[in-house]
Amino acid sequence: MTEILHLTPPLAAGLMLGVVFFGGLWWTVIIGVSSPRPALWFLGSMLLRMSIALAGFYFAGREKWERWLLCLLGFVLARLLVKWLTRPPVERRASRTPETPCAHQSR
Repeated sequence: MTEILHLTPPLAAGLMLGVVFFGGLWWTVIIGVSSPRPALWFLGSMLLRMSIALAGFYFAGREKWERWLLCLLGFVLARLLVKWLTRPPVERRASRTPETPCAHQSR
């Protein structure tokens, strides 16, 4: 029972790190595509997000591989969560049409 309590913080840390990383990526794409200097936004964001993620993994994982693994699991779960939260609305997804037909469909 106490082992589970010791392994919960790395999972929570991985979730938080993943939300910061992938949420920051989503925010950077939204801001960067309309910016006059998108390369600066993308480079700065990547450096900041990677620094936060690496430092967080280092402090959450410490010396035990189980903690590293749970932190990674939380990070991946956060990716799925952010992907689900930032998906386009249903009506926009259903109305998509292919722009060009496939090569095997044209005659």
